[in-house]
Amino acid sequence: MKIDKNLPLSLRMAKSVENRYRPGMMQWHYEHGLVLFASMASADYYGNTSIYPWVYSMYDPLIGKDGTIATYREGEFNLDQINAGRTLFKLADRSGEERFALAQDRLKSQLVHQPRTKSGVFWHKEIYPWQIWLDGLYMEGPFNAEYASRHGDREALDDVINQLVLTYRTLKDEKTGLLYHAYDESRGQRWSDINTGLSPHFWTRSIGWYCMAVLDVLDFTSEDHPRRAELEDIVRALAKAVIPFQDESGMWYQVPDCQDAEGNYLETSGSSMFAYMFYKGARLSILDRSFVEYGKKALDGIRRIYMSEDEDGCLHLDGICSVAGLGGNPYRDGSLKYYFCEPQKRDDFKGVGPFILALLEEEKANRA
Repeated sequence: MKIDKNLPLSLRMAKSVENRYRPGMMQWHYEHGLVLFASMASADYYGNTSIYPWVYSMYDPLIGKDGTIATYREGEFNLDQINAGRTLFKLADRSGEERFALAQDRLKSQLVHQPRTKSGVFWHKEIYPWQIWLDGLYMEGPFNAEYASRHGDREALDDVINQLVLTYRTLKDEKTGLLYHAYDESRGQRWSDINTGLSPHFWTRSIGWYCMAVLDVLDFTSEDHPRRAELEDIVRALAKAVIPFQDESGMWYQVPDCQDAEGNYLETSGSSMFAYMFYKGARLSILDRSFVEYGKKALDGIRRIYMSEDEDGCLHLDGICSVAGLGGNPYRDGSLKYYFCEPQKRDDFKGVGPFILALLEEEKANRA
């Protein structure tokens, strides 16, 4: 299928994903949910009616009449499994089918029973006990906040906010203002510092996940909420913290504070997430409008360096770190070499999804 080159870029990217990602290919995984959520956001903004049937067709075979979710297992207590649930709210609203609401309830049940650190933050997964990963705050926070908002559960929303604040305080580096990738309360992991429990390096995408989590939770936090100001202060602090590490290209490196290290590279997903932060933060009047220029510079860099077009007008995206984690088997030690050597993957949803969302924020700003 040829792609209309006159479409706004966010919608054109969404249609490009639709072209190569068809019914039956969806897995219940955060990155699949992310790219479909982003595509729906763009379509909704522009009143495009072609994206919803595609998104519905992707979720349809995975959700049973009783709300069961194919391949999802609550007992794994894996925060990565929650993010794909964000689109369930729109599916329930538009289709009127109870199964999508029941599936939301199943995901919420996991969060009710999710193990926590002693400080009160969710473990990233049961197989990673006592560990906080920045990634996890995005994987569950926006879903949890919207569920709380729709059910009038003020206590649950307060818990989401509290976990965001506690994570920021725990993982923040006082010198740079950046956040470390992860924290092990037990100090049992080889990657964790024996004194601080922190992982050895910053990872651009993990900071980006956290930034997006805060901004998306703010969508469900009223202006008069007593802790809203804390989240807004975090956005302002992180926006200021990442700017010194922005490369002249407009992008950020895989490990942001080691630009000259051999093997480091300009990374698309994290750069898109920071662009999203600058644009959305400005739209919500949390950041000064001057921050938009940093977001524009980032997206310009991504478009110039890593975005390409094929003969059918389909857009493609390179420079995306496929995956990076800590611990596990084989063991991931969090070293610079580890972050540099993890494979890059073209059109990986972990980069395409945030790129669509950042483009949409740019387009909103340009139309304002």
